[in-house]
Amino acid sequence: MSTCENTERQFDQVTAKCRTIFVDKMQDYGPSWRIFRLQGITDQLYIKVCNIRQRQETGISLVGDDIEGNLRAIVNYGVMAIIQERKGYVDATDMSTEEATKLYDKVIEEAKELMTRKNHDYGEAWREMSKEGIVDMILAKIIRIKNILSHNGKTIASEGVDGNYFDIINYAIFDLIHYESLK
Repeated sequence: MSTCENTERQFDQVTAKCRTIFVDKMQDYGPSWRIFRLQGITDQLYIKVCNIRQRQETGISLVGDDIEGNLRAIVNYGVMAIIQERKGYVDATDMSTEEATKLYDKVIEEAKELMTRKNHDYGEAWREMSKEGIVDMILAKIIRIKNILSHNGKTIASEGVDGNYFDIINYAIFDLIHYESLK
């Protein structure tokens, strides 16, 4: 099996776990996340990545959050952010679990296609990155999104929020692949 085929298989395994969590939470809460504005979802991403960095630095979590769980949440919040960016936020839930899951699957497929293209061009350099470096990249992307949103989503020379959210999803998946390979 080639490295690319192995990466695609690992991507599918990791995202299947993320999808299960997304669907299970949709059963519990419904699509309540549809009320989030992009700033709110970006803040959720920020909280998760800060928790991971704290855990990486201290090795301690007083509330029991684990790094892999936070990475899965980052994948799922990233998907929700892309859906919100495309559809806009609403004041009340406006879609079924089935519709939300179809949109989720579409975004994950787009993320996989992007990952495949970038891995072709960058030679899967992420495999040589440290877990800490990947988390730092996620944080940098979140800070970029916050700055773009503070400028009403307008950029001069940079990709917009959509590309940054996709990068966050893929970096979180790469880190989850790193953790899975240790098991």
